[in-house]
Amino acid sequence: MQLDGVLFFPVTPFGADGELAEDVLAKHVARGVAEGAGGVFAACGTGEFNALGIDEYARVVRIAVESAAGRVPVLSGAGGSLPFARDCARRAAEAGADGLLLLPPYLVSAPADGLVRYVREVAASTDLPIIVYQRANARFTAAAAAALTEIPNVAGFKDGLGDIDAMQRIVLAVREATDRDFTFFNGLPTAEMTVPAYRGIGVSLYSSAVFCFLPEVALAFHKAVTAGDDDLVRRLLAGFYRPLVELRDLVPGYAVSLVKAGVALRGLDVGRVRPPLVDAAPEHVARLEKLIATGLDIVG
Repeated sequence: MQLDGVLFFPVTPFGADGELAEDVLAKHVARGVAEGAGGVFAACGTGEFNALGIDEYARVVRIAVESAAGRVPVLSGAGGSLPFARDCARRAAEAGADGLLLLPPYLVSAPADGLVRYVREVAASTDLPIIVYQRANARFTAAAAAALTEIPNVAGFKDGLGDIDAMQRIVLAVREATDRDFTFFNGLPTAEMTVPAYRGIGVSLYSSAVFCFLPEVALAFHKAVTAGDDDLVRRLLAGFYRPLVELRDLVPGYAVSLVKAGVALRGLDVGRVRPPLVDAAPEHVARLEKLIATGLDIVG
């Protein structure tokens, strides 16, 4: 499982009846892969993993795998209660996924050694490679992150907390604990805002929600940051990404709702978000539409 470039986290489309819109999902994933995504992460945070039943989840993964058609790796979310996470792992393997993004366990706070045990028990139920996602109530110490390297099919660690000092300690501890391939990801919402900082501690991979609806900008940013075009990076951060984050922060859950609104603005109706999320307000969609035009203008 080799991941590189801009990582694509598709939304999960729903029809007017609230049910999974399979044809729209297939088109969404196929378009993203054709645009140049380096990997597809289906049924994860942007894909409303929290709102899917297990049968819907399996259908989302299957459609993503079929639509990617072997061109890039496809990973899917897993998480929640231990039995549900194991079920996700089983269903993802049956659907042909190449790996899992293991989200936090449901609701509870736990010590770091409990989180390691959670990962260990999910990993024991599958042969799929696993990327562990640190965010919310799943907070790993450097020692706990190093312990993850003892689990053979744990292949990476994704950070959604944004504590650069703590993440640097984790990177150093893991590199000291193992010499096998182990990949680190910047998993903050609108990760482009922190890409320069994460690259400074050796974390170059990141997830891009913007790629869902504005691949032109997401790809231009990635090219600029990897080529050292600091001027374009600065102009995109100041003119597009910063105002996008300011808009996103107005309402909890807009990290998903605005992405769905953006996909719709670019011509693909992916429906509403499921509760407890709320759809973007019309005035916020109008601001997003202007931001999309600004981003396209910046990249020419």
